Amino acid sequence: MKRLSIKTVGLSLGIFFAVSYVLCIIWDLVFPGWAMYQLWQGLLPGFSWSAVGLLIGLVETALYGFYVAVIFVPVYNYLHRHQETTEASRGQQPVSIAHH
Repeated sequence: MKRLSIKTVGLSLGIFFAVSYVLCIIWDLVFPGWAMYQLWQGLLPGFSWSAVGLLIGLVETALYGFYVAVIFVPVYNYLHRHQETTEASRGQQPVSIAHH
């Protein structure tokens, strides 16, 4: 199996987090009684309901995606490589979930 790429996973998570953020902001605008304003302020320094504050929040959510990738991908690749090495030393075939 091919190793994960920090760049690919980071972009994927960054886009996923940014889209989720935009959907949450829309939710907050449509349902202000359930708005998560205080949570956003705690998680996203510089966030506010101004255009600049919303943009800062968007950039920060995308950066959080890269942060997760920087931590997750090396750990995943290490564990995956370790598992393959262990299975190979036991004479087992690596388990793959890929469809051919």
